[in-house]
Amino acid sequence: MNAQILERLHIQIEKIKRDAKAFDNAKWFDKNRYMRSKHRLFDATLFNTRSMILLDYVDELSETYVNLPPITHRRSYEYAIERLTTQLEAVIRVLKSTPVWQKDLDSNKFVKKKTYYKKAVKKIMQSSHELHQELAKNKEFERRLLVMIEDKKALLHRACDDKASEINLEILSIHGRLGRCRKAISATEDNIKFSEKNK
Repeated sequence: MNAQILERLHIQIEKIKRDAKAFDNAKWFDKNRYMRSKHRLFDATLFNTRSMILLDYVDELSETYVNLPPITHRRSYEYAIERLTTQLEAVIRVLKSTPVWQKDLDSNKFVKKKTYYKKAVKKIMQSSHELHQELAKNKEFERRLLVMIEDKKALLHRACDDKASEINLEILSIHGRLGRCRKAISATEDNIKFSEKNK
């Protein structure tokens, strides 16, 4: 799951790289006298790159992604993800004002993706202890749902036809909850494996 999240982020970066190439090829800054007088596009605290070519900054952004620290180094990993997100936003602000952005990207979609990535990163950063607690809670919920199903089945044997139909629907509903619970258990177990693998 976490590998898929990071892969989607990689795809987003590659997409922005293509748009930055189109931006540079269109020579948007050559049309702006103020921009021509500058020596760098972004603040020095945000990018180390000193250039008037947007693609150079996307290359640095891509390098930030490639060199993400191990997840187990919580503080440095969180800092790197925050920096990466801020760099992405800065590049997109430039693209947003041009037809390059309109052709291929949508700002609302990116805001949603950014929120998704931040939530995903928070999930990734969960400690092993928290994950085991979550797993225990989900397994206890699974046990209670199984007991509920058995209780309903016992009632079903003694019920009249009209009541039996109602109980069957209740059993189906509990099975639906059980399925969702088991998916959550499976996802948490995957997160635990990922966390322990990267220790």
